Amino acid sequence: MNQPNSRRQFFAGAAASVAGLAVARSAFAGLPEPVIQTSGSMAPPLVPQTGRPYNPVVTLNGWTLPWRMNNNVKEFHLVAEPVVREVSKGFKVNMWGYNGQSPGPTIEVVEGDRVRIFVTNKLPEHTSVHWHGQRLPNGMDGVSGLNQRAIPVGKTYVYEFVARRPGTFMYHPHADEMTQMAMGMMGMWVTHPKAKHPHIAEVDRDFCFMLNAFDVEPGSRTPMVNTMTDFNIWCWNSRVFPDIDTLNVRLNDKVRIRVGNLTMTNHPIHLHGHEFEVTGTDGGPTPPGSRWPEVTTDVAVGQMRQIELLADEEGDWAMHCHKSHHTMNAMGHAVPTMIGIDHRGIVAKINKVAPDYMVMGERGMADMGEMEMQIPDNTAPMMTGTGQYGALEMGGMFNVFKVRKDQKQGDYSDPGAYRHPPGTSAFEYAGVLPEAARFQSEVKAGGQPVPGLNNPLSGKVEKQSPVNATAVKPKGPGKH
Repeated sequence: MNQPNSRRQFFAGAAASVAGLAVARSAFAGLPEPVIQTSGSMAPPLVPQTGRPYNPVVTLNGWTLPWRMNNNVKEFHLVAEPVVREVSKGFKVNMWGYNGQSPGPTIEVVEGDRVRIFVTNKLPEHTSVHWHGQRLPNGMDGVSGLNQRAIPVGKTYVYEFVARRPGTFMYHPHADEMTQMAMGMMGMWVTHPKAKHPHIAEVDRDFCFMLNAFDVEPGSRTPMVNTMTDFNIWCWNSRVFPDIDTLNVRLNDKVRIRVGNLTMTNHPIHLHGHEFEVTGTDGGPTPPGSRWPEVTTDVAVGQMRQIELLADEEGDWAMHCHKSHHTMNAMGHAVPTMIGIDHRGIVAKINKVAPDYMVMGERGMADMGEMEMQIPDNTAPMMTGTGQYGALEMGGMFNVFKVRKDQKQGDYSDPGAYRHPPGTSAFEYAGVLPEAARFQSEVKAGGQPVPGLNNPLSGKVEKQSPVNATAVKPKGPGKH
C-alpha cells in the first residue's frame, strides 16, 4: 500500500454495509487500512507503486490518499470525522473533514480504473459522498435520499465505479450540505489519462487546491454554518496567507494548476508575471482551439478550473483572488470608514484613560499590516505576511508563485526570497520634486474651505480652517 508521511489507524471490527452485488464482492476483502494525516504541510507527490503509472499531482498543504490493489480494483478508505485544522500559525479551527484533514486527501486514479471507496462515518450525524463531475451509475452518485440511504453514524458504505474520463473533479457530502461543507468537508479528485491525450499536455509540475471559506468569529474556534455571505476567513485548502504553501517551480517548467471552488461566491484567480490558458473544467479538458491567453480566470461556485503556463519569468510572483476582501483575514463587516478624519485632539484625550488606544483606518488600512496590535486568542491577523521589503498587507486567498533557474527537477521546497539582479527593482526618485500641489484646502464646500490634509510631497500639514455648517429647512413644494 502506498503510504505518505502519516500515522495509521485501524478500526477494529469495522464492516462494510452491503448494498448491491459490487459491494458484496468487495466486502469479502475486508476494509483497507485508513490512513490519517497529521501534518498540515504539503506532502511530496505520491508516485504510484501499484496500478498504472502517471505523473502525480501535489496538493498545497495537503496530500494524496494511498490505496491498495485488490483483484485489479483500486481501493481507498475515506473516514468522515471531526478534525482540528491549523488555518494559520496559532489559529486553529474546529472543522469536519476526512482522514484527519480539511479538505480531505486528494484521490488520484487513471482513466479506466475501477475504483472502490469505503466511507466510514465518524461524524455526529449521517453523511454521504457525491463524486462531483464523475460519470457513474446513478446509485453511486451519493445524493442521500435520492440515490442512496444516508450513511448512519458509525457505519461504513462502499462506492464502486469506473473512472470513465480524465480530468479534475471534487468530492463532497450531499447530506446536510449547508452544515457539512461549511464545516470543511470536501476534497479533490484527479483522473489522469490512460494514454497520450490530444487535449491533455504533459507537464513538469501539477498543483491542486480547493477554495474554501469559513465564518469564524475572532477568538472562537467553530465556524458559523448558517452564514450566507459574510465569510471572514478566505482559504486555499483551509489555510490563509502567509501559511499557504508557495508554488515553487523551475524556470521554464510547464506548470498545471487545478483549482476547485466550494465557497458561497466566485473567485477571480489572478497570476502576476505570466499568461496562462484554461485547459480544463470539471466537464473535462478544453479543446485547444477554444483557449486564449489569460492572467485572471473566474472560478465560480461549484466549478473546477485547470490552468497551464510556461514558467519563463524568474522571480516571486503574486497569485491571488482579485476580490480585495478575500486577501484579508478576520474581517469585520461593520467597521466604519475613517479615511480623512483628523483624530489628533480626541486621541490625546482618550490616551489619558486608555494609553494603548490607537486609531485604525484614518489613513487607509495599511497600518494594520505593520502594527503588532493585540488581537483575541486563536485569531489570524487581518493583514499580515512579510517579504524582503516589509509588510505584504495580505492574508486569505493570496500566495506566491516562485520561479527559479536553479530549482531542481522534482524539488518543491521553498527557495526563499528572490534576489533581483542589479537595476531591475523599483527605486526612489532622487531628483528635484515639483512644487507640491495643494490638496483639499483649496476645495470649496458651501463657500468654506475643507479642513487641510497632510501634504504628502511637502511633508507639511495644511492650516485648518473651521467649517461652518448651516442647516436649511425645506420650505415645501412651490416655496422659495
